[in-house]
Amino acid sequence: MTPVRVALVGCGKVAQIHASALEALPEAEFVAACDVSAERANSFALKHGIRPFTDLSAMLREAKPEAVIIGTPHPLHAESAIRAAEAGVHVLVEKPMAAKLADCDAMLRAARKSSVRLGVISQRRFYEPVQRMKQAIEAGKIGTPALGVFIQYSWRDSAYYQSDPWRGKWDTEGGGVLVNQSPHQLDILLWLMGPAAEVCGYWANVNHPTVEVDDTAVASIRFKNGGLGSIVTSVSQKPGIYTKVHIHGSSGASVGVETDRGATFIAGVSEIMEPPLTDLWTVPGEEHLLSEFQDSDREAFARVNATTHYHKLQIQDFLRAIREGRAPLVTGEDGRAVVELFSAIYQSHRERRPITLPIAGDSA
Repeated sequence: MTPVRVALVGCGKVAQIHASALEALPEAEFVAACDVSAERANSFALKHGIRPFTDLSAMLREAKPEAVIIGTPHPLHAESAIRAAEAGVHVLVEKPMAAKLADCDAMLRAARKSSVRLGVISQRRFYEPVQRMKQAIEAGKIGTPALGVFIQYSWRDSAYYQSDPWRGKWDTEGGGVLVNQSPHQLDILLWLMGPAAEVCGYWANVNHPTVEVDDTAVASIRFKNGGLGSIVTSVSQKPGIYTKVHIHGSSGASVGVETDRGATFIAGVSEIMEPPLTDLWTVPGEEHLLSEFQDSDREAFARVNATTHYHKLQIQDFLRAIREGRAPLVTGEDGRAVVELFSAIYQSHRERRPITLPIAGDSA
């Protein structure tokens, strides 16, 4: 296929992962990057041999990218995505899609109006254990997904929140553990269980007194298929324990993944040190495969740099989707569903009542 001309918006920490992926993909021609800081843009561009910009409109006009990847702080995603879409440029945006549902809806409208692809980074969908779960569920190996459980016991220290001025504040980050550390697993939960119908939740700040936002949240979910769900997500367990998603079926069989061991990695700062593993598998007649799956997962992890490899797989899928005229694996609608779910948890806590989904963007 003819390579897709790609530019980055935002030259912060996660941009290094995107740049590494783009430089390794034959589907990509990495042409430019834009950042509000001229110093940061110039340094980044010099490192990667591309054109630097401080003005998005100028980059879209002069560098002529066919697609952009947006890695700015969450509340800023919408503005750049809409401007790119209006220019006829495809958009892949870092998680979460936005901090507010209204922004998600505006992004989706712009993409549809211009007939461009809109995707959201959720690279953990491409983990081998997650793909294995999806295939088993689609094959009917656990019956109907009946109970979905997401548990995250992770850790973020004060240095993390001080590393960027926008972290830990409602206005500039949009939320805490629900918005920043949980979207990957919320996406997996929805991908495997299907859409949520009702949510009841609470959040707290357990042990980060200098931070405005949530470091812990819990929620109960009723899914549209009749199944139930449970969320316990926190970055208050030092030094971090594990993060898991388990799906239990109507047949009594269960499948699960440990997506992270210890504290979840920080893009551009730390590396993924432990392999994602299938940690639960009680499919009748396949119980003995659990150890084989884990051996396979460890071997796959040893062959790649997991910090960049799964981003590369998702970016590759997105660029191929552009050329093939199809939807990417993770769509803008999928990204909106995650924002809708964490918005419903915040709303439920605020109003002390269950929240029925879907939620209109202007009401969240």
